[in-house]
Amino acid sequence: MELLQQLRQLQLIRPLDLQFGRFIRQEELQDNPVHDSSEQLSLLAALVSLQLGRGEVCLPLNSYAVLTENWPGALRSQAEQLLAGISDSCLLSFSVISDGADETPLVYSNGRLYLYRYWHYETQVAARIGALTAPVESDRVAIRTGLKRLFNPPDVGETDWQQVAVAVALSRRFSVISGGPGTGKTTTVARLLGLYAELFSERMGYAPLIRLAAPTGKAAARLSESLGRAQQGLPVTDAVRAMIPDQAVTLHRLLGPRPDSKNFRHNRDNPLHLDLLVVDEASMIDLPMIYRLLDALPAHAQLVMIGDRDQLASVEAGSVLGDICAWQQQEPSAELCYSPAQLDYLQQVCELPGPPSVPGNNPVADALALLRKSYRFDEHSGIGQLARAVNRGDGAQAARLFSENWRDIDFVPLSETGYQQMVAEVARGYSAYLQQMHDGESPGQLLQTFNQIQLLAVVRQGVYGVEGLNLAIEEQLQRQKLISVAGVWYSGRPVMITRNDYQLGLYNGDIGITVADQDGKLRVWFELPDGSMKGVLPGRLPEHETVYAMTVHKSQGSEFEQVVMILPAEESPLLTRELIYTGITRAKAKFVLHATTDTLIKGSRRRTERASGLSWRLWQSAGTYGC
Repeated sequence: MELLQQLRQLQLIRPLDLQFGRFIRQEELQDNPVHDSSEQLSLLAALVSLQLGRGEVCLPLNSYAVLTENWPGALRSQAEQLLAGISDSCLLSFSVISDGADETPLVYSNGRLYLYRYWHYETQVAARIGALTAPVESDRVAIRTGLKRLFNPPDVGETDWQQVAVAVALSRRFSVISGGPGTGKTTTVARLLGLYAELFSERMGYAPLIRLAAPTGKAAARLSESLGRAQQGLPVTDAVRAMIPDQAVTLHRLLGPRPDSKNFRHNRDNPLHLDLLVVDEASMIDLPMIYRLLDALPAHAQLVMIGDRDQLASVEAGSVLGDICAWQQQEPSAELCYSPAQLDYLQQVCELPGPPSVPGNNPVADALALLRKSYRFDEHSGIGQLARAVNRGDGAQAARLFSENWRDIDFVPLSETGYQQMVAEVARGYSAYLQQMHDGESPGQLLQTFNQIQLLAVVRQGVYGVEGLNLAIEEQLQRQKLISVAGVWYSGRPVMITRNDYQLGLYNGDIGITVADQDGKLRVWFELPDGSMKGVLPGRLPEHETVYAMTVHKSQGSEFEQVVMILPAEESPLLTRELIYTGITRAKAKFVLHATTDTLIKGSRRRTERASGLSWRLWQSAGTYGC
């Protein structure tokens, strides 16, 4: 039996991987009927496909052993024999593999094997970012004057990193502002928009066209709401304030989806109509999406990406924000990597401290800013201390924090008793919105109350997974007579959309509450990015699932007053530092962890490492990684 068939029978590869491997081998044999390495090629092709399914952009040939480490010994040995001694010349001897100069199914580049399409995405994104990070002409006196008006003077000896971030964003056509929860990303964006609108209108004589976007409907709604609050009291004229948009849209809606197509209406031949685009929750953006976004950006426009570099990478292929911010992972002191020219500019407009001993020399670094001070999680916040410990990979310190009597964090050892306690606790939290529903509250108020608490899980299956937890909470609420489950649909059922529906205007990640009207007819109510409510008959909904519990991945772009998170007892490659950090930082006021101490410590040590060449192309290819 061929190796791929054996791997498929053991469910070590997917049916798609098996068929792709066979397809590539057949394509090669049509061109080279006597090629004696076709089995080696089919295995490589299947592994590239498997990698893509895992969110990896490519297959680094120096680390293929990571994919085979859990295979049965005989199969692992067989794979190692097939892949041993692979050379550049060997790979490029196949007709189905090229270095990218020809459009072949596979591309071998810098020690990595890609599907052609993803190699194209990566190279084009790197080239586009490289071009956009060139400095733009700016009126330094006007910028300095505007920053002084918009920001209070920092304390002596301190740097106002929000002010630095605005200055950085105004100096390049592409920039990234990264910061954890509570570091003032929205406040920074509000001031950036005010100053950009003011400078643009004075220079051009007309108002700029500014657009706001985010990967999901929930994230777009949050951006709209938080920016609306941040604009209150902004020291700008009414004319400038009128130029600042108050509504964000999803990236899909911004680009204009086409029915039954992965392509969008806006592209390089039909670019977006805007002067400045601000995209929030950038960690959720995958490689194909950033490619399409950059492809549709007008030649004159500026793009500002906002996000938290330490959060989980996108569900789909790539870790774009992490790759762009690779310098900050290597060098914590962001200002130390700015070039002499950028440092001179920043010192003139916002009084950045004196020059470093080792200045940077990569233009991408000049386009990045890191917000460092958390205004929500200070030294008195257990959530903040816990998030920082996990982010450092110090799981032991994270575990100790739970015994230090912080009022906003709690730890419950994983056990049958603890599991039942958790289900009861979460059910009590959800009882508030269900009681409001029985009292006739509006769907908008129900959604607001529902979001006060959220149960997060790592996996989907099993009692510790989303499916088992949703069932357990549903049964608990039914025992308390808060819901009546007579079938799939019932009044009070919360659901999350899992597939975009452009006609309905509902997108992956949107949450709705099922409510019966006066005639007993059920509708599922969603809050749209503009704050309005939309009721949809259950039968018209796109793919969806019950959402008393959701995965940590699905929680990105959301915040909840209280978060309860459960980690599985078993080792899982899904359990990483970034995942635990993301779960912790969804909580605004209270975080409760159900886990074993060992799982917490081991998970905090494991980093998410996506196979990609984007970081190399942006940083190492020019020999200028970090500083």
